[in-house]
Order: sequence, then C-alpha cells, then structure tokens
Amino acid sequence: MENPPAIQATDLRKTFRDFWRRPRVEAVRGISFAVPAGQVFGLLGPNGSGKSTTIKMILGLLFPTAGRLDVLGASPRSVAVKSRIGYLPEESYLYPHLTPLETLTFYARLFRLPAAVARERIAQLLDMIGLAHARNRPVGEFSKGMARRIGLAQALLNDPDLVILDEPTAGLDPQGTRQVKDLILALAARGKTVLLTSHLLADVEDVCAQVAILFNGRLLAQGTLDELLAQKDKTTLTFPTPADPLALRKVRDAARAALGAEPALDHPRQPLEPYFLRIVESAAQDAASPASGAVPAAPLAPFLQK
Repeated sequence: MENPPAIQATDLRKTFRDFWRRPRVEAVRGISFAVPAGQVFGLLGPNGSGKSTTIKMILGLLFPTAGRLDVLGASPRSVAVKSRIGYLPEESYLYPHLTPLETLTFYARLFRLPAAVARERIAQLLDMIGLAHARNRPVGEFSKGMARRIGLAQALLNDPDLVILDEPTAGLDPQGTRQVKDLILALAARGKTVLLTSHLLADVEDVCAQVAILFNGRLLAQGTLDELLAQKDKTTLTFPTPADPLALRKVRDAARAALGAEPALDHPRQPLEPYFLRIVESAAQDAASPASGAVPAAPLAPFLQK
C-alpha cells in the first residue's frame, strides 16, 4: 500500500485583505500539488510567486482563504503536526550573544526534550555541521554561512518527519553547499520528507526528485525532473576519444550518413562543483594551521539515522 503524501494541497488559495476586508492581494490562486512522503520536493518560482505564502500555510502560520491543505495527514494547525516539522527560514535569526551550544539548548527546551536526549543530539548535530570546535563562541562572531549551519541544526533538533528548508544553501561556500545537499539526500534516504525552496536551480537539480513551479500565485508546471527536462528529440552518445583522428572522423561520417544531419561533436565538461571541491580538499590536506571557520562535516547525526 502506497504511503499518503506528506503534503496535499487541493485548490489552495490565499487572499490578503485590507482593513475593510476588501481583497488586496491574491497571493495563491488555486494551486494543487502533492509532496510524496520520503522524497525531496522543490517549490520554485521568482520572488513574489507565492512560495513564502504557501510555506506559511503549510506551517500553520497563515490560514488558507479557500481550498484544502493536509500536512502529515492532518490540519497544519495541529500542534501534534507542528511537533513533527523542522523549519529553516530564509534568514537565520539567532541570538548573537549565545553560543551554538546555548542556542541549541534553548531550542531543545522549547521542544521539551529531556536533558540527556538534548545533550546527545546537540553534540551529534554540532559534529554533523562541522562546528563542534566553535561550540562556545558567540554566534554573533560567525559568518553568514556558519550561522546558516546553526539554523540547519536547529531545524533537525526535534528529529522531524517533514523538513522545510527555505534557501538552505544561502551564504554557504561550495564545500558547505555540497555538505548540505548530501545531508538532504541522506534525510530522504532514511524516509524523511524534505520541502525545499531555492533560487539556485543547480542545487535543486542535484537533490530534488520532483518540483513545482509557481508564478504570480499560479502553478505553471510540476513533475519529476526527468519528465520536465528530458529533451526526447535529442540523444547524447559518449565514448572515449580515439587516439587516431581518422577513427573519430569515420564515426562522425557514419552518424551523418545514418541521420542525414550533422552531429554536434564536443568534449563533455565536468561540473565546476566537484572540480572546485577536489582542488580545495587537496590544499586543505597540506594546510598546517587550524581552521577558524567551519570544518568538514561529519556524516548524518546518528539520531537522525534511526
């Protein structure tokens, strides 16, 4: 039996009204989509497309004007549902005078986690985000990327079933970005649902199984990346470059004769991200001075793997 969707929106609408209850802005205009449980789902669109309003309705912070919205099989207003959600907002608002340890301890108390459980999870999360060495430094001294990591740890502290990440890689360097993407994939592999919004579409391609694209409050497209992006009228053939230039010419001539068109010929190019990471990691192995920022992250925290 197939699991029910983690999020199900049906003809969802949100209209903001003025003081006299007159319609002012129709932010979400009858959208319907489903986020499968245990997948990474991308909610995309330009600024002002209705993404933030939709997320706030999923979080129970705004009430829909019309339509139906189910989150984890219940109303998003349910306190029990909220306890199963982890949320990373677009901006990480942290108390600058608190340390990472104090920050996560504060949120653990809000979640009413037992003290022993909180200590164990906080230690694991600080290792996971690469900030265990800076656990006693004030957060106000951190870079935006380091503060972002603390925000991500906070979003996972309650071991949520649904994780909502708004621009999760904002402010992160390429190493941190790769670590966050690996973390997102690891969470989905262990059955957690991740709803992701990002303007960095290359990151979305790396982690999302499905996407929905909004514009002006309407749903323009949704589906798997293969369904939306595959160019089925073209085929790519990749093979080792032959040492003999004549062999390559014969292959090209054969393709031209069979297809009746000139095939494009070029060398495939590796993505910049793995090249950058390989260069930096090689340099880091030769560096003798200790890191002042985030260090390479540990694998997924053990309590999230259960």
